[in-house]
Amino acid sequence: METLTNPTIASAQPDVVPVPSQTRVEPNPWRPDRKHRWTNGLDWPAVLWIVVVHVCALAAPFFFTWKALGIFFVLSWITGGLGICLGYHRLLAHGSFQTYRFFKRLIALCGALAGEGPPITWVAVHRKHHLNSDAEGDPHSPHDGAWWSHVLWLFPRPRDPDWQQMMHLYGRDLSQDGFMRLLDKTYLLWHFALGAVLLSAGWIGWNFYTGMSFLLWGVFFRLVWVMHVTWLVNSASHIWGYKNYVIDDNSRNLWWVGLLAYGEGWHNNHHAFPSSARHGHRWWEIDVTYMEIRLLERLGLAWHVIRKRKLL
Repeated sequence: METLTNPTIASAQPDVVPVPSQTRVEPNPWRPDRKHRWTNGLDWPAVLWIVVVHVCALAAPFFFTWKALGIFFVLSWITGGLGICLGYHRLLAHGSFQTYRFFKRLIALCGALAGEGPPITWVAVHRKHHLNSDAEGDPHSPHDGAWWSHVLWLFPRPRDPDWQQMMHLYGRDLSQDGFMRLLDKTYLLWHFALGAVLLSAGWIGWNFYTGMSFLLWGVFFRLVWVMHVTWLVNSASHIWGYKNYVIDDNSRNLWWVGLLAYGEGWHNNHHAFPSSARHGHRWWEIDVTYMEIRLLERLGLAWHVIRKRKLL
């Protein structure tokens, strides 16, 4: 059932390696065509969440403190680097390694605090993207426009039967975990709790100005930063960059997204070997998330790490 993709192209480009193509499965397309994608109206909860976060982030420069900047960097790594890249993506979506249940749930909570949706939803959409990458059924392909792939795909309200079927098909394993279902139901409450903790810590420890700086930089500005860095993997890394492997989509390796997104920007490598814990396949393709997985492995917190057998 697996066949090599474009062997003639691969032979003409000795540095590009052909890999087996994935079988696309699309029993009921969730993504409507361009004419009908907006007919169900806007997904107002998603629209309001994204708009409010961005508007509040505009106030961050007016409440700057160096302590808040440090909180921004630390929480960006915890929620974006560990929560999304290591947790949502390589652990939950692709099973690139195994870990203890408590650590899996902790890392899922970190991912939920990245503002990109609860784990079941994020993982289901991502798995659907891989099975239909840059083809009909891909929720966020740049073939439908760069801004569509970056953020606009989040705005249309999906048809409920199709949405429920997608969640069942691609997120069924996570739906069996009670904690993942809890995160789905209490998603926004965790953000409010984190905001209250940061505001209170800065206010009680220093003053109201510091508390506001902690809130604006540690929650809103961080959310905007993590969101856009993640979205760049969907948009920029399917538009610009180079390919190590010939596969049947437009995923590419883009160095600056690779650096910003803790190694996620080596996207062509990832689409060629989706389950591999290692996304950087050449010596210069720095993959911070894989380094973290190796550290967890040495600490006894990760095992059965899936690795690409041969690096370029």
